[in-house]
Amino acid sequence: MTRFNRRTFTSLALASTMGLPRIAMAETAEEFYTGKQIDFIVSAPAGTLTDFVARQFADFFPRHMAGAPDVVVLNVAGAGGMVAAAQIQHKEAKDGTAVGFLQRNNLYRSLLEGKDAFDPREVQWLGSLEEIAYAIVARKESGFETADQLFEKPLVLGATGFANENRSLPAIANEYLGTKFDIIYGYNGRGEVYLAMERGEVGGWASTIAGLTQGDAAQMLADGDMKVLLHLSRKRHPDFPDVPCFADYDYAAGLDPLMDFMTLPFEAGRPVAVPKEVPAERVAALRAAFAATAADPDFLAAMKAADYPVGVITGERIEEILTSLYATPPEVLDKVRSYIEAPA
Repeated sequence: MTRFNRRTFTSLALASTMGLPRIAMAETAEEFYTGKQIDFIVSAPAGTLTDFVARQFADFFPRHMAGAPDVVVLNVAGAGGMVAAAQIQHKEAKDGTAVGFLQRNNLYRSLLEGKDAFDPREVQWLGSLEEIAYAIVARKESGFETADQLFEKPLVLGATGFANENRSLPAIANEYLGTKFDIIYGYNGRGEVYLAMERGEVGGWASTIAGLTQGDAAQMLADGDMKVLLHLSRKRHPDFPDVPCFADYDYAAGLDPLMDFMTLPFEAGRPVAVPKEVPAERVAALRAAFAATAADPDFLAAMKAADYPVGVITGERIEEILTSLYATPPEVLDKVRSYIEAPA
């Protein structure tokens, strides 16, 4: 009869497990992020509005993130945010320790330009902290008091770059609504446009609604020195419900698909992304922390103190926007290009 001792049982147990796959315990998001650092890659220079938003967000984000990692803000400016976007897609760590604060034009520029340096469908979106809307404002000295006057005589507008919405949207209004904007572009930022308005070089410009809640612009509106005349969209913004929009006027055929493409990215005004390869559990943790930070009363109070409105959309909504943008018919894309590609 065979005798079994402790050594025999141990040998049999080892033999029985040889060749079987090892079952590893999965690392949770909290375990991974504990003691880690997350880099916020900001697609604009220090001191800009995008940088301000990212830094405010970075102050509150760790308290809501699994593992409470440290957050460091790094500015990677260039090409309207495309440098930072490409870096997030191709170069940054793929483990969830790099988060990109990008620009809304990053959602469609590759589609229009036919370039593949950045593909917005090849990253994962956490959400956005702002919805964008534009409106025409005019100084009191310009003599414009109502939207109807915009169809009767020219209002000289200042604008920044040719491709910027503060030029393209008034140009679309001229073609499809019949407004008479005379647009002078090439100003270096909103500050220069407002100086031009003060000097009488221009009578107004197309401002973001958020830009009208801050600083000198808000004071000018409060004092009656400037007036909001027309929403550059097919719906009225709740901050200025008595101001008309495109839908209040007869407009030429073809405006609807063009404005769909132009304004859909506005919903994702400041989109935030991580590389496609980040594991699903970490993306879920990042999205949860993003939503919790955006709803944090202290964060909202800090933003309100800076006169900056927060309008949150989800990463899933950004993905829906991308699906719509990439389904745009070629003829509509050609029309969009005519508004954002400067003539030779």
